[in-house]
Amino acid sequence: MVRVSGGTGSEMTSQAKPEATLPNGLKALMSRAGSKDKAPPPVDKWNPPFCGDLDIRIARDGTWFYLGSPIGRKPLVELFASVLRKDEDGKHYLVTPVEKIGITVDDAPLLAVEMAVENEGADRQLTVRTNLGDLVRIGNDRPLRFEKEPDSGGIKPYVVVRGRIEALFTRALMYQLVEHMVERQGEKGLETGIWSGGQFFAVDPELL
Repeated sequence: MVRVSGGTGSEMTSQAKPEATLPNGLKALMSRAGSKDKAPPPVDKWNPPFCGDLDIRIARDGTWFYLGSPIGRKPLVELFASVLRKDEDGKHYLVTPVEKIGITVDDAPLLAVEMAVENEGADRQLTVRTNLGDLVRIGNDRPLRFEKEPDSGGIKPYVVVRGRIEALFTRALMYQLVEHMVERQGEKGLETGIWSGGQFFAVDPELL
C-alpha cells in the first residue's frame, strides 16, 4: 500500500498524520487545487503503471476520507474526482500521466443530488447534478441502471457520469425519480421504467 504524507498531507485533513510522501503525480495535482482551469483531464487516454493502493476511501454518502479522516477541502476533492477512473476490473483508481493508484469506494464515487425535468412521456429529458457539480443529461450515452437496496429492499438508481464512473441517487432524489416512472408494453410484456433522452430505462421486475 502506498502511504501518503509529507507537508502536502495537511492540505487533505488537519487530523491525519502522514507517514510517507505522496506519489509525485498526486503532489503535482494537489498544487492545482482551486485552479480556475476546469477542463477535465483525459484520464481515459492515460496508461501509467500501477503503483499500489492509497489510503483514500469514498464513503457511500460521498465523503472522501484520507487515513481515516474526512478530506475537508472541497477543491481538493473535486481535483481528485477529476482524475478518478473505474477500470474493467471494477476497481477505482486515481490516474495521473505517471501513476495509477488504487482507492476504496464503498458504493458509487458520486451522488446525484438534484434533478431537472423537461417535457413529458417519451420526450422527457432528465438532467441531474452531482454533489461535485457535474451536470448529466440522462440518455443513451449517460444511461440509468437500477439495483436492489440490501437494507430496505428498495431500488438504488445509478447514472453514468463519465467513462464507467457512476453517481448514486440520494434517497430523496430516488423518490423524485420514482414519481416519473411509467409502464409500457415492451417485447417481454409490461415494463416499468423511466423515459429520458429518447430512451426507456426499464426496472427489473424482481426489484419492484
